[in-house]
Amino acid sequence: MSTIKYTIFETKWGYFGLVSIENALIRTVLPLASREKAKNRLLRNISAADYDSHLFSHLQKQIIAYFEGGYVNFDTNTPLMLAGFGKFGASILTACRDITFAQTISYRQLACKAGHPNAARAAGSIMAKNPIPLIIPCHRVLRSDGSMGGFSAQGGVTLKKRLLTLEKQTT
Repeated sequence: MSTIKYTIFETKWGYFGLVSIENALIRTVLPLASREKAKNRLLRNISAADYDSHLFSHLQKQIIAYFEGGYVNFDTNTPLMLAGFGKFGASILTACRDITFAQTISYRQLACKAGHPNAARAAGSIMAKNPIPLIIPCHRVLRSDGSMGGFSAQGGVTLKKRLLTLEKQTT
């Protein structure tokens, strides 16, 4: 049986959480106001997990720096597990992971980048299910007309705009 580990740590914007299995990141939760709220959201549908304050410590430092306004391109060497997404979903999420700091692209451009030029709507559906927001920067994907589109993380489109504003102020 694989051990599920998690950590929750404080950033300038609130409490951020990470979950791993077999040393691969499987879930994040964007900053929430309290440690308890972050834990509840992070561990929903997970029956047992061990707390590890040092889990992905390098990534924790990058995330803290990001929310302090630092220019951060998250380490793509951090292993991810995208179970349940299939080949198409994994290709969309992997292509999204490569969007650099403060860059935005459209859902159509993302679909093309993943090798599925006619799948913009499907790419949007995958973004709505992104289990690893920020590390897979779905907030950087916009509608073709430049409008925000959706954002399924707690805080919705308001949080998406706030993340993009932070990145634009940093560059």
